[in-house]
Amino acid sequence: MYERILRWFIKDYENTEDSAVRGRYATFAGVIGIASNFFLFVIKLIAGTLFNSIAVTADAVNNLTDAGSSIIVLVGFKLSRKPADEQHPYGHARAEYITGFLVSVVILLLGFELIKASFNKVLYPDPINFSYLTVTVLIISILVKLWQGIINKKLGQRINSTALIATGQDSMNDVISTSSVLAATIFAKLTNIQIDGYMGIIVALFIIYSGIKLVIETLNPLLGVAPDQELVSDIEKEILSYDGVLGIHDLVVHSYGPEKTFASVHVEVDANGDLLESHDLIDVIEKDITNKFAVNTVIHMDPIVTDDESINDLRRKVDEIVRGIDDKLSMHDFRVVMGKTHSNLIFDVLLPPSFDSCETELRKTIDEEIKKIDTTFNSVITLDRNYTSTTNS
Repeated sequence: MYERILRWFIKDYENTEDSAVRGRYATFAGVIGIASNFFLFVIKLIAGTLFNSIAVTADAVNNLTDAGSSIIVLVGFKLSRKPADEQHPYGHARAEYITGFLVSVVILLLGFELIKASFNKVLYPDPINFSYLTVTVLIISILVKLWQGIINKKLGQRINSTALIATGQDSMNDVISTSSVLAATIFAKLTNIQIDGYMGIIVALFIIYSGIKLVIETLNPLLGVAPDQELVSDIEKEILSYDGVLGIHDLVVHSYGPEKTFASVHVEVDANGDLLESHDLIDVIEKDITNKFAVNTVIHMDPIVTDDESINDLRRKVDEIVRGIDDKLSMHDFRVVMGKTHSNLIFDVLLPPSFDSCETELRKTIDEEIKKIDTTFNSVITLDRNYTSTTNS
């Protein structure tokens, strides 16, 4: 049934890589959200006003905000599909994240306003006029919100949209908050104890919690997050599968919005190989990675010496020194410049994001260990950061 609905309302619905199709998904979700949330706002506002329930009225305003959020998300998807221009050469896909952030801020502001109104209700309680109509409205709301949450999460997962997934989670939070309002209404009827204001506070706190969570979720991709580790692993395995590739390092994957991913990487090849053949290999890998993973890829070719056993032995020893200091460190781009009075060992050391030791001390420690091999060795170390790690330790 779900697939049939998508087929009816979304043209070419299976081609989720296409930005136009993603836009149709967003429009479909937006129209559903606007219509259903406005319907809930109207029936709850009527019930809350008629029967003097601040919690029901608060829930109604929350639904109106949800409808407004759907409009903002629609506008965001529209802006995100704008083509690249001179000021924005990577396109406008991050507009989807910006609109999601705006929705989050609106939700937070609403939560703070509602918590103030609920405190007033606690201090100056008014009796709730119980009605089966109110109970019916709240049950309808719970069912509609549950349906919204499932639909938005499914659509968001299908097109990899954090905005729609967050909207779905917000609907699930609303299921909990509306259930609290329903419980307060029934509790007041059975015990004649008014907890409407307290439940209003609970609803407001849920809204604030949801807003904070959405702020974090929408800000993260704007600030820049580590890429999906499965994607990183797949790209590394794919590059290493080519004959002639000796190793890779400095893989950087960054995103400018959904379906706008870029990568750069250094690929090691034999320094004694044919230059034109190596260059052709790099071109082939670039095109294959771009097409297979939908990641715009640029590769830097690093020729390394493989037939000098003395250099290979030094490389192994220095690598052991680096890993002995911290097993999360790794070395690459190793080369040796020999001289009469001293020799320079030139290499890069890759640091994980969690590495917080003093870089000067790290260089000093490595250099001291290298001089134990030979006092005439000088280390020339470049420290790189790992931009694909999610290590937090």
